[in-house]
Amino acid sequence: MGGQITALKVQKRNHERVNVYIDAHFAFGLALVEALQLKVGQHLSDAEIAQLKQKDNVEVARERALRFLSYRPRSTAEVRRYLAKKEFDASAVEQAIERLSRVGLLDDRAFTKFWIENRDTFKPRGIRALRYELRQKGVADSIIDEFVSDYDESDAAYRAALPKARALAKRHDADTFRTKLLAYLNRRGFPFYVARDTVDSFLEELGEKGADVDN
Repeated sequence: MGGQITALKVQKRNHERVNVYIDAHFAFGLALVEALQLKVGQHLSDAEIAQLKQKDNVEVARERALRFLSYRPRSTAEVRRYLAKKEFDASAVEQAIERLSRVGLLDDRAFTKFWIENRDTFKPRGIRALRYELRQKGVADSIIDEFVSDYDESDAAYRAALPKARALAKRHDADTFRTKLLAYLNRRGFPFYVARDTVDSFLEELGEKGADVDN
């Protein structure tokens, strides 16, 4: 119901938000930047109140998304799912996403680049695994294709296998070494031919069966 603004009080726990009172009763909370446009004694219609509440809903959704993004970069789909889970309405979610995208805080191409570089540095994966992970994050195939087109799977496979190969070489014969390392690389999304060539490289480095990879 519309009515007259009788008080505008900054919230004690968040000085960036203001409680709006209409006809001496708490009506809704509002971001300070929006509340600055209001004044005590002003009359608000039902439509104006609904509009202010919706604008605030978008702002709160944006703030929630920013906190979610503060831990690591996210895909657009991840943020959309997160906000929906927090029960923001679809309109607020899309408006918040649009605002974040407009200033470059949501960018699926940048996210994909980050994800592949992070994986390549800390946990190398094959293209198959990278595709699966990025699809789970909601990234479009066209974007994934762009960033995996120059991905060096052979180099990634060697780096992924190196710690495992060192451990296996100390405990197993050549046949067991081959079987276990092939399975290890397969689980990390490398195609058979890349895994096979990687294992062959390690066996060549080993020289004699049972020699340590470091030798």
